[in-house]
Amino acid sequence: MKDLFGKALQDFNNNNYTEDLITSTNISGEDELPLPYLFRSYSEMPKLEQKALQLVKGNVLDVGCGSGSHSLYLQDKGNRVKAIDVSEGAVTVAKKRGVKTVEHKDLLEETETFDTILLLMNGTGIFQEISQVSKYLNHLKSLLKPKGQILIDSSDIQYMYEDDDGGLWIDTNANYYGELDYFLSYKGEKEEPMKWLYIDFERLQLACEGAGLQCEKILDGEHFDFLVRIIVQEL
Repeated sequence: MKDLFGKALQDFNNNNYTEDLITSTNISGEDELPLPYLFRSYSEMPKLEQKALQLVKGNVLDVGCGSGSHSLYLQDKGNRVKAIDVSEGAVTVAKKRGVKTVEHKDLLEETETFDTILLLMNGTGIFQEISQVSKYLNHLKSLLKPKGQILIDSSDIQYMYEDDDGGLWIDTNANYYGELDYFLSYKGEKEEPMKWLYIDFERLQLACEGAGLQCEKILDGEHFDFLVRIIVQEL
């Protein structure tokens, strides 16, 4: 990984902002991801993110922390936060911005336990493929303290397969429609493609049940996205 995401965050944080990240997928064209959006304050966040932050309790694991915006807000509220990200550049920026505990780490390497685990900005993307959802859910479950919670968002992207007449052109012989190849470029450089998962609520709920977890939808967003709270099922 070239860590172009991290380079972009560092450029912005070092007042060297000249252009935005460019993203695309195997089913969608290029789109700009404005760097200022990745440094947004609480008041600039979508209602779905604000709601998630309102529901946070206890000590927190912020997975895929990026520039640290969520972690900083929670720190200011008095929560003890550990932030992790696979982007070394993001970790550097989060530290510089004042996140007290931040590590360059993959979620599957985490071993501490938490009252709240936060995965936002399509947190299910980290699962990569439907076949890996149960592995990630079981690992997340192992990181929860008693009565702990996972707050995670996703999107049902079935709408991206609709034609002008409202019909669907999903290939039923292909992989699950929410499994995408995600491409990112910055300042003319292309990052290695990533697997990224958008999972619909029903499939996520079923996967949670299979892992002994209870999945409750908290809020629908403005564009087919949704926030859920996941807790351990009571026996």
